[in-house]
Amino acid sequence: MESYILDWLNLLLRWTHVITAIAWIGSSFYFVFLDSSLTPPEDEDLKKQGVSGELWAVHGGGFYHPVKFAVKPPQLPKHLHWFYWESYSTWLTGFALFTVSYLWSAGTYLIDKSKMDWAPWQAVTVAILFLVVFWLLYDLICRRYGQRKSGDAIVGALVLVLVCVASWLACHWFAGRAAFLLVGAMLATSMSANVAHWIIPGQRKMVAAIKAGAPVDPIHGIRGKQRSVHNTYFTLPVLFAMLSGHYSFTYTHPQNWLVLIAMMFAGAAIRQFFVMRHGYKLGRNGNPLPYAGVGVAVIVAMMLWLAPEPAGPTPATAADAVDTSVGGAIGYATLQPILAQRCYLCHGAQVQMKNVRLDSPANVKLHAQNMYQQVVISKIMPMTNTTGISEAERMVIKQWFESGAKTD
Repeated sequence: MESYILDWLNLLLRWTHVITAIAWIGSSFYFVFLDSSLTPPEDEDLKKQGVSGELWAVHGGGFYHPVKFAVKPPQLPKHLHWFYWESYSTWLTGFALFTVSYLWSAGTYLIDKSKMDWAPWQAVTVAILFLVVFWLLYDLICRRYGQRKSGDAIVGALVLVLVCVASWLACHWFAGRAAFLLVGAMLATSMSANVAHWIIPGQRKMVAAIKAGAPVDPIHGIRGKQRSVHNTYFTLPVLFAMLSGHYSFTYTHPQNWLVLIAMMFAGAAIRQFFVMRHGYKLGRNGNPLPYAGVGVAVIVAMMLWLAPEPAGPTPATAADAVDTSVGGAIGYATLQPILAQRCYLCHGAQVQMKNVRLDSPANVKLHAQNMYQQVVISKIMPMTNTTGISEAERMVIKQWFESGAKTD
């Protein structure tokens, strides 16, 4: 029953998390586009009001004319919309999902004993520290170097080094799938912390100054914009880290930390292309295509590097296990001992992870397709290969399924 409840929590949290993430990322992308696409106002009245940029757009059957006041508007409107709940909701649902999916079952999903043989509470503590320590170091870098001349380049280089170190540590301390997700959660935590500790507080100070009739310090807008730009470059790397858990060829590679770093770098480069593209169309930026080219080139290089070796002959141990009693095909009698040794621990009489039970012919037949996909094709199962299934045993399951998945 616990597994069933956790599955429902996982589904509902994942659903909510995706919805809120779409809202947050969508608004973030829109405002980056808006800032990059603003043109100086042509109307004299707008200039007198202090408008620094305007945009005309058509959408949904209507025309829109947003304008931007660089420091403050002539007066505050009665209703001012704030963009922060999208960020907070995304982080809260994401952390809850991470807790249900990984921290709650740390011994199964978070720990790979071949890397670090620690207790679940130790793994959970270190995972949470990843989120906190990365934010503190990233924030320190921004505070110390962000306002200097050429500060953006210094901050970018130091944050890149910090991400590389964190990725290496995560992939050497945790199970591959969990490591990728943890790095994504680490960046996402910093994104939400940027909103909570810099962007929104700075905007509140600006609003308070306007209400009090005091001069508005432009530094709050500058710092908020800096953190907002960082967030937009983190977005595609975070999305890759979150989605990679469905593709084991990335996180099971012996140098998975390099795969993670390269793909996140490719995502950031491609995001740079889109950021620059809007200004390029207005003649403000250089050609952004080289950034897209670099990102695509890195992805192609990863595709070539991770390509599987050509299939060799069937291992002798697997061939010896073939049950020839059913027309030369592998039968259930040969399959069952492998399932008992490698699968019953999580899918047997005592525990049914993901509501899957494999200790009877009927259930094996019911889940045959999923077994083939997750054990043979993606090699996700057994999770972190806790039970030590061999390639020869995977081959037996492959031959059993491809010869008809017979259980009689």
